[in-house]
Amino acid sequence: MTTATITKDVVLEALHDVFDPEIPVNILDLGLVYGCDVISREDKNVVQVRMTLTAPNCGMGPVLVGDVEDRLGKVPNVDKVEVALVFDPPWSRDMMSEEAQLELGMF
Repeated sequence: MTTATITKDVVLEALHDVFDPEIPVNILDLGLVYGCDVISREDKNVVQVRMTLTAPNCGMGPVLVGDVEDRLGKVPNVDKVEVALVFDPPWSRDMMSEEAQLELGMF
């Protein structure tokens, strides 16, 4: 039985360590994460992440999803990670943080 709670802030902190394999920026600053929730299901802490890709046909999608699952699976007291790829709304450069835009020379 899991008794420790996990905060959304801890999850977001961990997601800062996940980088797009083709772009040297983390997935939060790229605007790829649309949302995340920490829920308790059957006495287990489940982290649910809704995210997208820079393009629907991006071949790195499975790698990126695996990286998210691996990283969040290392967070203490996370029992399960569920990642849903969504494409609505479609990703655009406007979703990137100013820091990411500056780093990539898009500002």
